[in-house]
Amino acid sequence: MLPDFELCCSDFHSAGLILTRELYGKLEKYAEFLVNYNEKVNLTAITEPVEVLRKHFIDSIIMSQQVDIPENSAIIDVGTGAGFPSVPLKLYRPDIRLTLLDSLNKRIDFLRQLCDILEIEAEFIHGRAEDVSKMPEYREKYDFSCARAVANMALLSELCIPFVRVGGSFIAMKGPNEDISLGENAVHILGGTLASVVEYDLFDEKRRIVNVKKISQTPSKYPRNSSQIKKKTL
Repeated sequence: MLPDFELCCSDFHSAGLILTRELYGKLEKYAEFLVNYNEKVNLTAITEPVEVLRKHFIDSIIMSQQVDIPENSAIIDVGTGAGFPSVPLKLYRPDIRLTLLDSLNKRIDFLRQLCDILEIEAEFIHGRAEDVSKMPEYREKYDFSCARAVANMALLSELCIPFVRVGGSFIAMKGPNEDISLGENAVHILGGTLASVVEYDLFDEKRRIVNVKKISQTPSKYPRNSSQIKKKTL
């Protein structure tokens, strides 16, 4: 399914990453299962081998290069979909303690089967972020939350920051066009501060990783319910 090992090694090297034979084998299984499963459940529009390699796998793993993630960090991937960015990241960094959250049970079913195939451990949560982050067992329990989504920074912050402990970070993987500063008010209200915005090239495309540091507890009224969030952005 993926291009041959040498080509994949070259692409990883171009991104400043190392590809081992073991990791290549895991990613090959991931790609094959993803593309086959995608025929019955819509998970991704990206199915061409080189694009899967670059836009799904390398783009996910590159977070480990741009963000300092201490050993054994607890990470929750909010709205994970087909497991990006956190499942490739877990394959690259097996020490990470991973939680996968998605609002659609069919995606959770896919992820359970995927993690069995890849022989990795993860916790799976079926639910909406705005509901789950109100639960004491998940609220402010993680070193990192992350999201790779098209939603604007203010909305993502309201969904993701409540999961993060004080001292942790929310990591947003973004494209080049959004004005990140428009989300700073929401970040502040939710107990965060914009620590950094790292711009990088993913082959022929521009990307950014936004690091929001959690400096104080999120007020208990946040996140709001979905209708309130849709009605007015913080």
